[in-house]
Amino acid sequence: MQKRGSIIGGLILIGLGLFFLALQMIPGLAVGVRMDQLWPLIVVGVGGCFLLGAFLGAPGLAIPGSIVGGIGGLLYYQNLTGDWDSWAYAWALILGFVGVGIMIMHTLDGHVRQGIGAGGRLILISLTLFAVFGFFLGGWGRSDLLWPAVLIVLGLYLLAKSVVRAGK
Repeated sequence: MQKRGSIIGGLILIGLGLFFLALQMIPGLAVGVRMDQLWPLIVVGVGGCFLLGAFLGAPGLAIPGSIVGGIGGLLYYQNLTGDWDSWAYAWALILGFVGVGIMIMHTLDGHVRQGIGAGGRLILISLTLFAVFGFFLGGWGRSDLLWPAVLIVLGLYLLAKSVVRAGK
């Protein structure tokens, strides 16, 4: 298992190195790539490579892959919109990225129910923190929308929990 992870990690690094070498060596290739706008996609790509490694036989890579890919997605959004202040509450989504990674890892290991339970709880906590901090720190404004959204999320959690228990 450890040998397979080293092979996958090595292939990822070689691929990234070849990409950046091609940008340096082929002038026409770099013209179409606006690194000032697209650099977060490199972070997303690294996360995707980890996820690929998880699907190729090292399920433990799903957790760092979902974290790195998710943060890359946040950076991409913030870079395109200039909404860097959203870090005040967007950090709460990282816990949800861990939950997604746990779900993927357990699914690949054949423990779907365990993954849905553990990962689902983390995603619920993450979305709740994101909503609360977004409301108070992000200036989302309307408090009349926050509480119904919280009730909907809690209801979805209870439904998912009952479905998981019914499958036992």
